Amino acid sequence: MAFYDPEGERHGLPTYPWKAAPEGLATRGQLAKQGLRPDGAAPVAQVMWRSSLANGGRGKTRTACLYPVDLAVPKRVPTAGNLRAVAAMNLARRVCGECDTEQPYTIPRRYGMCLDCADAGGWL
Repeated sequence: MAFYDPEGERHGLPTYPWKAAPEGLATRGQLAKQGLRPDGAAPVAQVMWRSSLANGGRGKTRTACLYPVDLAVPKRVPTAGNLRAVAAMNLARRVCGECDTEQPYTIPRRYGMCLDCADAGGWL
């Protein structure tokens, strides 16, 4: 097993193959599904696997950090101010820089204007 290194001698951290991590450890994504976050804790181990889809089909070694579940804390709940700020940022991404109208889609960054203005200006 190329990725089995529970002592961390080869990879610096204890390393396990895909789906072989010990109980009590989870990735950020797995913690998030449980409504938790690592709270700034350093990873205590990692999972490594070879992905045949990455790197244009040539394969690539992928890693995911593992954190102790018992030290994880609940995710932060956004405040009303946070939600207003996110709504304002999303609105700003939908307002055209040329005609100043709100669009039902995000304005493409490559044009800096809505698709109607880009088409009228010959950008499309």
